[in-house]
Amino acid sequence: MVKNSFISVIFQEKKEENRGSAEFQIVSFTNKIRRLTSHLELHKKDYLSQRGLRKILGKRQRLLSYLSKTNKIRYKELIGELDIRESKNR
Repeated sequence: MVKNSFISVIFQEKKEENRGSAEFQIVSFTNKIRRLTSHLELHKKDYLSQRGLRKILGKRQRLLSYLSKTNKIRYKELIGELDIRESKNR
């Protein structure tokens, strides 16, 4: 629960900033992913939510790869703040 409150603080701080930035979108997708994950723990057979979760995961992964190519330092800071794993490069 501490992670969710920490992310919501980051989310509120970023509201004044550019909402179209990759960092803001990644934080937003991470909030949605955590919310859907907790929903799916209760409702295991909710296949539409599973599909939505996979779509959001793909979008976040594409944004993370874009951010890692454009700004490696900010990418490292963001995955550290959000406590998510670093993506595997192919």
